[in-house]
Amino acid sequence: MTNLPAASQIIVSVIPIVGIVAGAVVIFFYLLWNHKEKAVLIERGQYQRPVFDLDTFCLLAGLLLAGVGAALTAVLALMNGLGYEILGGAIPLAIGISFLAFYGFRAARGRR
Repeated sequence: MTNLPAASQIIVSVIPIVGIVAGAVVIFFYLLWNHKEKAVLIERGQYQRPVFDLDTFCLLAGLLLAGVGAALTAVLALMNGLGYEILGGAIPLAIGISFLAFYGFRAARGRR
């Protein structure tokens, strides 16, 4: 990057900043319009709270994270052996197993 002329270095430096600012503006207006839409629906008495199915979320997230974590753990263990690098797969594996355990405990209590 040191061989580029000064103007091109400035442009290359500004592009990520513009992207981040543009993304922040889009997110801001989405949140603003979503809030205004909900406020109007509440005023009209037509607002319904969204339904969140905790059981399905825990099962899906647990299966996905456990699968990805197991695959990453296996690949990293084969490539690098047992070291700190294996945490890249062990952490999502542990989170996925925790979600699946929570789903199992909740199903055993009869909340399904």
